[in-house]
Amino acid sequence: MVSVALYVRLQAKPGKEQDVENFLRSGLAIVQEEPATIAWFAIKMGPATFGIFDAFPDEAGRQAHLSGRVAAALMASAADLLAEPPKIENIEVLAAKLP
Repeated sequence: MVSVALYVRLQAKPGKEQDVENFLRSGLAIVQEEPATIAWFAIKMGPATFGIFDAFPDEAGRQAHLSGRVAAALMASAADLLAEPPKIENIEVLAAKLP
């Protein structure tokens, strides 16, 4: 069961689109080690617009993810890869269908 989620919108700097895509693809291996990250999606919404959507059973799981390795790596790379700071939105999950 999931009750909370995050949506993070990322806008790549010109010329850094492939680097952002590679960064997001590499994040999967890290979040697979996070037991409280129930679902994690790296998404591409346009040529330079990317995002992350992830879901958690509770606030403790969400906070563990926010203080984890992927978040740290994103913040460390943000100035080099992104045209603006990541936009992080806390989401309340009302209903979900998971495998």
